[in-house]
Amino acid sequence: MTCLAAGLLLAACAPKATDAPLQPERLDTLEPPCWWVGMKTPLQLLVRGEGIGAYDVRIEGGKGVKVAAVHPAESPNYLFVDVSIAKNAAAGSYKLVFSRGEECFAVPYDLAARKAGSADRQGFGSADAIYLIMPDRFANGDPSNDTVAGMREAAAPDAFFGRHGGDIRGIRDHLGYIADLGFTAIWNTPLLEDDQPRQSYHGYACTDYYRIDPRFGTNEDYRDLVEDAHAHGIKMIMDVVTNHCGSLHWWMADLPFADWIHQWPSYTQSNYIFSTLNDPYASQLDRTRMEEGWFDRSMADMNLDNPYLLRYFQDWAVWWTEWAGLDGFRVDTYPYNEKEPMSQWCAAVLAEYPNLNIVGEVWSNNVPQVAYWQAGNPNKDGFNSNLPSIMDFCLMSAIGSGIGSARGDISRIYDSVANDLYFHDPSNMMIFPGNHDTDRIGDVVGEDPAKMKLVMALMATLRGYPQIFAGDELMVVSRDRSQGHGGLRVEFPEDWAQDPTKQALHDYFRTLLRWRQTSAAVREGATLHFSGRNTYAYFRYTEDEAVFVFLNNNEAPREVPWADYAEFTGRLQGPGRNVVTGERVDFSVPQTVDGKAALVVEFK
Repeated sequence: MTCLAAGLLLAACAPKATDAPLQPERLDTLEPPCWWVGMKTPLQLLVRGEGIGAYDVRIEGGKGVKVAAVHPAESPNYLFVDVSIAKNAAAGSYKLVFSRGEECFAVPYDLAARKAGSADRQGFGSADAIYLIMPDRFANGDPSNDTVAGMREAAAPDAFFGRHGGDIRGIRDHLGYIADLGFTAIWNTPLLEDDQPRQSYHGYACTDYYRIDPRFGTNEDYRDLVEDAHAHGIKMIMDVVTNHCGSLHWWMADLPFADWIHQWPSYTQSNYIFSTLNDPYASQLDRTRMEEGWFDRSMADMNLDNPYLLRYFQDWAVWWTEWAGLDGFRVDTYPYNEKEPMSQWCAAVLAEYPNLNIVGEVWSNNVPQVAYWQAGNPNKDGFNSNLPSIMDFCLMSAIGSGIGSARGDISRIYDSVANDLYFHDPSNMMIFPGNHDTDRIGDVVGEDPAKMKLVMALMATLRGYPQIFAGDELMVVSRDRSQGHGGLRVEFPEDWAQDPTKQALHDYFRTLLRWRQTSAAVREGATLHFSGRNTYAYFRYTEDEAVFVFLNNNEAPREVPWADYAEFTGRLQGPGRNVVTGERVDFSVPQTVDGKAALVVEFK
């Protein structure tokens, strides 16, 4: 809209167009806070301010940038403004001019130039190894921000569910360690503001989607972290939550629309049965309770069927990618979102960044239900999530029961990998032995270093891309397993090098991960696997190279049955090299693998 009506200049807008006073303080919120020229993503501004819904809006400052439409909300304190940016529009500082009757005021708005190649950025994938960090529980690099005035929860370093003080500075201080280990990407659990009064350390109850929590640092600190990570050869994955926000998010006091969130006559929790979303027999009651029920009393359930909220989240994801230089997203509680709008969200992000990757949390051990959510899956109902990658919880469960259990049989891992026929793209799946929501793998394997090495060998060589929770490379265990999440999410052990067991595990995994970066067979090869008596053997291979892995889950040593693998060894020319020891391995010579041990051999 402009200050034109019926073709006549509104005389009531007394100041000349360029004379409208700059009064950014008149607005409580303007999001996204800036934008870029040359973007494919349509820009819609969320404007919040007292009575702003009664104002007209225009843009001044240059050709090719104009207001295409203004949408009042149900609340009089919001406007949603569609901005049209021509392909030839110039970067620079513009003004949003708000007018009502005799009143005019302006707010500056910057359109920046994009960095060269921004749209073509390459996301994470099978060539990467991901280090998962829960920032509050990782490392405290700046004690001065442990408690911040105005935030509802102060630091409580000894409390199981309190804030311990970890921050962005602490992550930056460890980038050298992470890169040296062989990790090429970091996934931080949410860093955005979580100003809930209790258990705000985890970050999954966001109270401001455009602000880094000040107890972690500033927006600029986060951008510097990404830049520094890139200098270390590390990609950055942002953990985002579109299904729910914190119950004390600023918009909860005055929602733009009544259906901005799912509202019930009384508190109604999700039934957590996301199989209802692809169950042909599911009742509407169960589906509604699944999608619209709240995840927790402190987490208001967002309604992505509201088109303004969906656009808000689309622009938000693109803004953070462009502004901070991100390499991808991990989406929390993915199936709990409205599935068609969430499919549109993924499509919108990938339209701007075609090579970006997005991985969704689909927590189930039911293989077809997990496979349903990966993009391109041939679902009977025709649904396509547009979600490129999914988390392989099925494999995680098999690792826990196959290796972790005292009487575990590693054939459970064989069976899990055999289910790859259900997945559209097994190579683009996140594999992991545990994460911030599960038991520590060190606890699961009973603090047995030999079992940990089996897990590490599997993570370094199996299809997909591995994710390791910070400290698991050192077999960190829980502070108190009975305390659930609060006891499992422990600080990084800075004195790890003084512990011979941790040092040995570190060196073992470092050798495997750094070698993984050089192995095309592991990063992009095919798989041929063989079952055994509590052993698991497989080849990862391309036309030019092969990797052989033998995992002995028995207490006693086992001889490698080379004759059983003749259908593949017949392709090999000459001996291979033990990846860990460097020793020569000849498949024509008997080879014994110790109990609870792995053999990893590369053949060129």
